Amino acid sequence: MRLLVLEDDPTLGPWTQKGLSEAGHVVDLIPDGKDALVAAMDQDYDVLILDRMVPGLDGLSVLKALRQAKVTTPALFLTALGDVDDRIEGLRAGGDDYLVKPFAFGELLARIDALLRRPGTSEAQASQLHVGDIVLDLHRRSCTRQGQAVDLNPKEFLLLEVFMRSKGRVQTRTMLLERVWNLSFDPTTSVVETHISRLRAKIEKPFGDSVIRTIRGTGYVLDAP
Repeated sequence: MRLLVLEDDPTLGPWTQKGLSEAGHVVDLIPDGKDALVAAMDQDYDVLILDRMVPGLDGLSVLKALRQAKVTTPALFLTALGDVDDRIEGLRAGGDDYLVKPFAFGELLARIDALLRRPGTSEAQASQLHVGDIVLDLHRRSCTRQGQAVDLNPKEFLLLEVFMRSKGRVQTRTMLLERVWNLSFDPTTSVVETHISRLRAKIEKPFGDSVIRTIRGTGYVLDAP
């Protein structure tokens, strides 16, 4: 699943991003409310996780603006403002859930899963991704191609998820390092190339074709098989 986390705390933000990534999610961590609003308007997210007290534009105003723009992505407030009136205000602004800091990380994961199971989610929040004959089941963490099971490790699964969500759009090496490994650009690592090679061996070689295309000097793109 692709998540947006609006959090400006320099410790809590990266910690939350790391934990959610290790749970198999693609996470965009944004510390500024205005930037988060732009991202949520422009990108397809499965869940928004919003702090209320952030720079630029507070989380409550971000969600109100999104709901006015008919963006229906499920939203969970994760904030220190925990009074009853605060909770009511957040839910009336369009929030789907409200979790008060400090929190148990397991509970955060459970609440995200509960939001994703709710009926009426848009196609962007479906439990499966389809590109050609490749199917990725995000809840079961399983992959099939032409009806045959493809055994992927967690990083391979997350890498393929990023490609499938960005079908037809080039993903640079830097973008993949950030989205899959939460790393800034590192010219010395070959982790991207290694994992793409392993992924190709599993979703291309047994089927006799090529679906991940290398764009020389730019990056990689997933074409519909």
